[in-house]
Amino acid sequence: MTSQGIVGEFLSLKSETDADILTMQCGDFYEFFADDAELVGEELDLKVSQKSSHGSSYPMAGVPLDDLTPYLKALVERGYRVAVADQFEDGSGGHYREVTRVVTPGTLLETTDADARYIASVVAGEAGPEEGVGLAFADVTTGQFFVTEAADADAAHSELYRFAPVEILPGPTVRSDDEFLRRLREETDASLSLFEAESFAPGRAKHAVREQFGRETLESVGLESELAVRAAGGVLRYVAETGAGVLQSMTRLQTYETRDHLELDATTQRNLELTETMHGEHSGTLVDAIDHTVTSPGGRLLREWVTRPRRDRAELGRRLDCVETLATEALARERVRDALDGAYDLERLAARAASGSAGASDLLAARDTLAVLPELAEAIEGSRLADSPLAEVVARPDREAAVDVRSELDAALSEDPPKTVTQGGLFERGYDDELDELIDRHESAKEWIDGLAEREKRRHGLSHVTVDRNKTDGYYIQVGKSVADRVPEHYREIKTLKNSKRFVTEELEEKERTILRLEETRGDLEYDLFCELRERVAARAELLQDVGRALAEVDALVSLAVHAAGNDWTRPTLEPSGPIRIDAGRHPVVERTTEFVPNDLRMGGAATAASPERASGRADEERDFLIVTGPNMSGKSTYMRQVALIVLLAQVGSFVPASAAEIGIVDGIYTRVGALDELAQGRSTFMVEMQELSNILHSATEDSLVILDEVGRGTATYDGISIAWAATEYLHNEVRAKTLFATHYHELTSLADHLERVANVHVAAEERDGDVTFLRTVEDGPTDRSYGIHVAELAGVPEPVVGRADDVLAKLREEKAIEAKGGDGRGDAVQAVFDLSSGQFAATNGDRETHAPSERGSGGGPASGAEESNAAAAEHGERTMDPEMEQILDELESTDVNQRSPLELMQRVQEWQERLGGDAR
Repeated sequence: MTSQGIVGEFLSLKSETDADILTMQCGDFYEFFADDAELVGEELDLKVSQKSSHGSSYPMAGVPLDDLTPYLKALVERGYRVAVADQFEDGSGGHYREVTRVVTPGTLLETTDADARYIASVVAGEAGPEEGVGLAFADVTTGQFFVTEAADADAAHSELYRFAPVEILPGPTVRSDDEFLRRLREETDASLSLFEAESFAPGRAKHAVREQFGRETLESVGLESELAVRAAGGVLRYVAETGAGVLQSMTRLQTYETRDHLELDATTQRNLELTETMHGEHSGTLVDAIDHTVTSPGGRLLREWVTRPRRDRAELGRRLDCVETLATEALARERVRDALDGAYDLERLAARAASGSAGASDLLAARDTLAVLPELAEAIEGSRLADSPLAEVVARPDREAAVDVRSELDAALSEDPPKTVTQGGLFERGYDDELDELIDRHESAKEWIDGLAEREKRRHGLSHVTVDRNKTDGYYIQVGKSVADRVPEHYREIKTLKNSKRFVTEELEEKERTILRLEETRGDLEYDLFCELRERVAARAELLQDVGRALAEVDALVSLAVHAAGNDWTRPTLEPSGPIRIDAGRHPVVERTTEFVPNDLRMGGAATAASPERASGRADEERDFLIVTGPNMSGKSTYMRQVALIVLLAQVGSFVPASAAEIGIVDGIYTRVGALDELAQGRSTFMVEMQELSNILHSATEDSLVILDEVGRGTATYDGISIAWAATEYLHNEVRAKTLFATHYHELTSLADHLERVANVHVAAEERDGDVTFLRTVEDGPTDRSYGIHVAELAGVPEPVVGRADDVLAKLREEKAIEAKGGDGRGDAVQAVFDLSSGQFAATNGDRETHAPSERGSGGGPASGAEESNAAAAEHGERTMDPEMEQILDELESTDVNQRSPLELMQRVQEWQERLGGDAR
């Protein structure tokens, strides 16, 4: 075929696929043509050539046949969908090409990344996600397949964040929902791939699920959600049509209910930095801190445990029993780690076998990893581990079946097989009689060749004779030029070199033809035998996955034990519900890099000896809501996060960084911690803050843990205090969740005197001779100062600003008037006096005085400021309250905050502000 014909064929195949890029096999190379060549050249720094034919020129770039995988992986990980067209013989001496697979981010098998690579399918109800959202998550590299139904859009996004898919298939109802689709694009790094709507149809999807997992599967696993079935069917059809060839490795449909796990919305997962920091890094995360696994599957499973903590007390107790025994049995623990070290990823090996892409080295890796199972059993026997649930984990897979597979692979494969499966040399002697006969004949012919040089020397009295083979000349006899004229007549010269000549004989050519026929026959037979062996291994994919998951679980448990033993962590006591009590708790990540000051926590239930009094003076009452105050940079945020992480770790089944911990199992952890400005997405920092607060108020229950690090700071002081006040009352009275609320609004600390379960705690600071020391210890009661000016000084704010701030603060504390000093650019001084009674600046200019509105700072209260202002006005006869102000005060007094939602209260406050106008504020 002409080169122009090749390009035409390429363009024709490209038009048949919706892939972004096509690569086409041309002999021993995969070639990219036209625009695809230029794109690949730019992305992967491949050399692009200009080929000319019949007056046309076109770009072309290529890679050797065996080198496609790394280029394919690089393109797909950049988000491209790549179609692969392979070349086939047509039976008449010619050839043709066809697209055999489309590799997408979610169907890439050839990955060295240890993390899971989920492809997710998302199907919403016909009326939108508020009717529910069906979710299916498939990892083609391991065969994992999960399905569930999320209650609404927020719950769906939490699950998507948890699984972190690399590719998402939005169903037809999702595609038509602009808001849901926008969130998918903005809140995930996944590629979005549109797929035929018919695959998500209920009947077709149910058929696909039953075909894959069995006709009775839906009933046996209790999957009743039509939306979940539609999502599962959609992803199965997509994987089938891309040609990944891994469906055989998807042997188990796993359903799960979100209520079985601790609820962690996407915001909380980010705020607690479970798998990535606020800056998108792995270092400095919780997983990074506790991951001591020695296998890739173990690391994946540990990450899954951290992002999906459990609520099942029995399962958590089983994990804790394993961790406790492993932590105390150091020698047995190290023997277990040694056995695991070097184990391969059986789940991924099973998927490669199922796809037909596994080579001989992959099957040898599977053989060696199956041998780890009895090694683990031996390491466990004779120690306390034998009486722990760890022994049950190791005994879970079918060990006899594992031995059978391992024995077959051991008997079949050569210890040093070639890289490709078509060149022979894959199998051991004795595996196949026909193959053994071919090998004997081949070796006999090779022996004849090997002895030819010596025979020719003796027979013809020649010296400097060698016999060798290359691709150009085949087998040849090489003779030095000095004796070349003495060769016998039946030698036929084929090449003259500088110091020698090459010859062939009819006998040698016949032997060469025999050897080539034997090598070709042997290669074909070994390839057929290998494919049959690989198919038998693929048929045992579920066994390989069972063994792989058992090894991963042992590895994850050992990792938790290693960290517990090395960092003085303790086993928590878990209760179905109830108080959270932590003695000498520490932050599991921060303690690795700094000398950490431990702190206690008491929430839910009567105060104990470690925390004898509440700030309000009522010692024996419940304290479910802690208002946390203290200076900036003193450690309030760290304290609250460490509480959340200790609770989370306990529900992972891990020991915790504390001297003792009693954890009442919670159903969710919700956090509102700062906010990155999202103006580029049309949402201000304050809007994000309010959306996060809204989610908490709607989602949290009395069994939840809520962490609020400032609420209302993104708006005016009065608005902020009002929102924080109302949110506190709502969480205390209606939600009744265990809550830690850090705030700079000291007005809120008075709530401890009026709400029965609210208590104050503060992070202590000590001031001596003007120097402030942050003690990092949490004590009962509210703080008396914020030390904000001291923090400004530490941050390097210029001394004139710090000094002026000290002066202003002193006058405010003494309730003295403050001059606002300034200039008009010509040197004339302009002064304004801050009137504490009216809360306004009175600017002076000669004999004329003007008033500028100003809002009181958070040091005073909104109510006290208004009362002082009105009293002063009445005393001096300057103004009387207008009817509008009186009506608003009446409305405010009659408003029952306990009967209104925070959103309603915010709307009321906004309405009052608008009615008052700028001057009235």
